[in-house]
Parts: sequence; structure tokens; C-alpha cells
Amino acid sequence: MPGVTKEQIGRAKEWDLLSYLQAYEPQELRRCGGSEYRTVTHDSLKISNGKWHWHSRGIGGRTALDYLIKVRGMGFVPAVELLCGERGAAAWERPEPGQKERQQKPFSLPEENRCGKAMVSYLQKRGIDADIISQCIGEKILYESRRYQNCVFVGRDPEGKARYACLRGTHGDFKMDVDGSDKRYGFCLPASDQESPFLAVAESPIDALSVATLLKLQGEDFGRNHYLSLGGTAPRALLRFLRDHEAVTHISLCLDNDRAGILGIEKIREAVREDATLSRRIQVIADNPPAAGGKDYNELLCQRAAALRPASRYEERA
Repeated sequence: MPGVTKEQIGRAKEWDLLSYLQAYEPQELRRCGGSEYRTVTHDSLKISNGKWHWHSRGIGGRTALDYLIKVRGMGFVPAVELLCGERGAAAWERPEPGQKERQQKPFSLPEENRCGKAMVSYLQKRGIDADIISQCIGEKILYESRRYQNCVFVGRDPEGKARYACLRGTHGDFKMDVDGSDKRYGFCLPASDQESPFLAVAESPIDALSVATLLKLQGEDFGRNHYLSLGGTAPRALLRFLRDHEAVTHISLCLDNDRAGILGIEKIREAVREDATLSRRIQVIADNPPAAGGKDYNELLCQRAAALRPASRYEERA
């Protein structure tokens, strides 16, 4: 059986188990409270905070590669090939007799609403700078959906092709990834210089734009950084970005100031350190928001924006 390259192994390790199952076997997932999931086939196999653990067997791991080998019994080479797409992950799961085969929906961006007033108003209420919003619209990485008026944050590959999109409701707490999204290509606001060595990484697009806005409020040159959203805490979008942007050597991890964010930073550091395809020296700095500033960078931004807002006449009289 032919072997696999170090690059293929690195690409395979980008897949955490939750993302793999969401993409190819969503029927296998059941939410069991908060952000924790279990699998239908093995109800004692739990997925949480980027890790999985099969409690009844006492085994676990971080990646989908670990899962395919330890739980599904696949060989190392076939598992790597499957996750790299050489064989097609959807082909591994065969339906039971009498069960209809589930077709994975192809990725397609939602239809655009030419008037994006709801989106702009929502993001400005979240404190995002108007010029930064306009820049995202101009880069074609942000728009408002015609249906439901959601914010649509788009992730594109180096050729400019849309490969990923996540939705954020302008009313309520709705958020989700568009079906068929490839989470290796996260939402990214590029630096003014494409060869910039600086990258700020956040969990969500709104947090990424909040970091940029805070730098602008502080009078700093926010355009010197790339801003990347991971769509969570898994490192796969960052690893792909680093392979596609060889000039990047300084990374600020602006993840949430909670347990998942703190664990995510350690996971990302380990992934960057162990990725055999990244031969250059890369500095990775933990840059969580200060504890007094809230859970994430958008909460910190809203606090800073409120402090800078002129007092109303009523407040002045009081």
C-alpha cells in the first residue's frame, strides 16, 4: 500500500472530530448539553472543547484521524487519504440496508440583499467601525442575506473562490455555518500589505473585526495585521492560512477569555509546533482579552465604546 506524505498527514490532522462529523456524518451527532456532543453509535463517546473521549473504552484523542483509527479501526494510510479527500470522506460511511443514502449538500452562498442596512446597523451596534465594515464589503467577504437579513461572513481560498460562510442573525442569537462549508478557509480581513508578517486570530468574525476596531480606536495602524476567524477554537483554518501565507511569522491568539479559549490556545500552539509543513520560525502569543474586559473582544470593544460615548444631557444633569 502506498504511503502518505508529511503534508498529507498535516492536512489530515487539521480535522477535529466535531467538524468532521458535522461535515460528513451529521446524523451521527447528538447534542447533550451546552457545547458537548455524543455520537449515536457509541453514546458514551463524548466530544467537548476540541477533544473526544470514549468513556466506556477509556480511549480518546483530539483529531478525526485519532477517531478513525482508534474507533473505526481504519489503517493509518487510508484514514489520512480519506481526510485529505483523496478517497472522499463521504464514501466511508455506507448506509445500512433499507436506509436512504444521505447526500452532502454542495456549498452555495446565500442570495445577497442589495440593501444591507440591517447588517450594517447590527454590526455598528456591536461597536464595529463603519470604515472596517465598508472594507469587508469591498473585499466581498461580508454581505447581508436576502432571506432573514443575516450577516454573511465569507471565507475565500487564495484564488478568491468562496469556500466557507457563516451566518449571524441581525435579530436574536441565531448563528450557523452554511451547509457544505470548508472550515479550513475561515473569514479573513487581509492586511493592507499582503506580505505582512502579522496575524491576529479570533474565534468568530465579529471578534476578529472587534480586534481591528480596538486597534483603530487606540490610534494604531490596524491595517498592518491580517485578521482571521477560526469559527471556533480548532486550528485547521490557521494551519491552512499559514501554508498559503508564507510571510506570516507573528501570531496573536485573540481567543475568548474562558476555558474553551484557554484550552484552544494550547491546542493551537501544539498544532503549529508539530506541523511538519511549517519549516519557518513562527512566534505565537496568547492575547486573550483582560478579565475585566469581558469574555471576548467584542465585549471589551463595547465597554471601551461606551466609555468614549459622549454623555447625554440627562446623564450630565445627574
